Amino acid sequence: MIAFRDCHFAYRAHAADAGVPVLDGIDLQIRDHEIVSVLGPSGCGKTTLLRMIAGLVRPDRGEVTIDGRAVTGPGRDCGFVFQDHALLPWADVLSNVAFGLELRGVGRVERENRARELVQTVGLAGFERAYPRQLSGGMQQRVGLARALALEPSTLLMDEPFGSLDAQTRRSLQDDLVRLHAGAPKTVVFVTHSVDEAVRLGDRVVLLGRRPSRVEASFDVPLPRPRPEGLDSVRAFVEMKRDLWARLRSQAEAAS
Repeated sequence: MIAFRDCHFAYRAHAADAGVPVLDGIDLQIRDHEIVSVLGPSGCGKTTLLRMIAGLVRPDRGEVTIDGRAVTGPGRDCGFVFQDHALLPWADVLSNVAFGLELRGVGRVERENRARELVQTVGLAGFERAYPRQLSGGMQQRVGLARALALEPSTLLMDEPFGSLDAQTRRSLQDDLVRLHAGAPKTVVFVTHSVDEAVRLGDRVVLLGRRPSRVEASFDVPLPRPRPEGLDSVRAFVEMKRDLWARLRSQAEAAS
């Protein structure tokens, strides 16, 4: 389980800077193998939450723990998928997927075998020797997902990974994520600006307030897995999206 306990954080240009408060007492628990979607206004600290779980930043006050152990720096249990793919432009698909394994000292044959399996799993068989510039945005994001999964993390952190993609590709990758999670469950923390995506993917949706933010609300998604066909016409799906939109609209009006 991932737990935030009274976490505060401010961005500072230098150590003596008072900083810009971003998080103001975050309390949140994320259960094992749960997909949690995180929504909130721009600049409210959604990405900062992911970075804290990964150990890339530490709270100014409070604590983040994973399975009861304090997160004090980067660990091996978290895989990160970014919006901008962050692929190595000089490396082919296979090398990009195997990059983290290479850094960990895994032998060439083992890491390439693992990379080939994952390239096939994410639907890119036949593109092993293609370079990022030869791939569409959706294909590049599949490479990024495979690279994160190669390390076999217990937690997958996803920072608006499908935000820049067209609607059709975005839906396809959403389906891929759900399929992969069903086959090998992991704890997934998924940051998004899309209410539809948050409800469609999440077991739970966490809504952050305006900066400096706290957890404004947390909603269990009342939909079974696998999600039913024709989700857009399912009453519980429509009503939950409407409620979240109303809350986000209220935040925007309060800020104006």
